[in-house]
Amino acid sequence: MKTPSKLILLVLALAGTLVSVRAEIDADQQAKIDAKLAIVKTWAADPVVVAEVVAHNAVLPADQAALTQDKWKAFTVLDPFVRAFSKNPAGALLKSKKAEWTTEAFLSDAKGFKVAFLSKPTNWSHAGKPKHDVPMTGKTWQGTVETDESSGLQQLQIAVPVLKDGAPIGSLVVGLSLGKL
Repeated sequence: MKTPSKLILLVLALAGTLVSVRAEIDADQQAKIDAKLAIVKTWAADPVVVAEVVAHNAVLPADQAALTQDKWKAFTVLDPFVRAFSKNPAGALLKSKKAEWTTEAFLSDAKGFKVAFLSKPTNWSHAGKPKHDVPMTGKTWQGTVETDESSGLQQLQIAVPVLKDGAPIGSLVVGLSLGKL
């Protein structure tokens, strides 16, 4: 009876190894990711995106100021409050830019609060996370291959700063479908 349980453990260990190997990015994939990063930088530089982030940084709407992660999770994707983020000018722009390789996109202000998105992201704020904090230093960020909690798709996230007069004022995170690069 000990043999089947050892076999199961061996199979699980090998499966974990195979997943790790698959999750590595090779040079060809990285070149494709870098090409998409260049495209996403143009989205972040669009005057509509910059204007929306500037406005959001200037005045955080009252209905957003007291929003917590627990309250955010309670909203459905069809809630008018949530839908407004995909319908505002920056949300409409992101929708117009969406390509088959785009799994998600969300725009955050300087504090990490959402300004616009394609569809409701898992978190209301990404402050304190590298996907927001690194772009706020003026640099780009690249995550690891993962299954996205909000979309359920295998992806890799990249993030770029939204710049005004050369200074970071927000971040734009885009999920890339590695299979569609």
